[in-house]
Parts: sequence; C-alpha cells; structure tokens
Amino acid sequence: MDISGPNRVIFSFVGWCIWKKEQITLIHDYHYTKVIEKDKKPYTEKMGKACIVMGCGMILTGTVDFITNTFYGWVFFGVCFISGLISMIFTQLKYNGGLF
Repeated sequence: MDISGPNRVIFSFVGWCIWKKEQITLIHDYHYTKVIEKDKKPYTEKMGKACIVMGCGMILTGTVDFITNTFYGWVFFGVCFISGLISMIFTQLKYNGGLF
C-alpha cells in the first residue's frame, strides 16, 4: 500500500475544505442526500475533521518510518485511520440516517 508523497497532504487538504469551506460536494452525493439544511454545517465539520485525522495519520506514518526506519509509523496510520473511519460512520448515521 503506497500512501506516499502528495497523497498525504491532499487527504488533509480535502478534509480542511470539507470542514472550513463547507464544500459538501467533495463527499459523494448519496452520503448527504438526507442531511437537512440546518445540519450541513455540523455534518461537514465532523466529516472534514475525520478526513483530516486520517490524513494526519498518513503524514505521521511516513515521518516516523523515515526518521526511525521502523514499522512503528504504521501504528499511527492504523489508529488515525480507524478513529477517522469510526467518526465518519457515526456522523453518517446521525445526520444521514444511514451509511448510504
């Protein structure tokens, strides 16, 4: 699995755009079809933050593995990816009424 280079930064940047710019269209439309207008701000905030957490995990993975030449960076990836994914799932269930 290659999560190298610009992909790490792009993932975090997309999360920032979803959160701060409230660009809900960066999320596939079937994920937000049932989100009501007043919930779009908290929905994009939580989804964007979850995406940023996943991106930070990718950045930490590369940084730690580069500095230490060990496999420990992948622990950061696993923890950040799973916590971001869980956050996204709970946000979907809360604001969209389901995953799809």
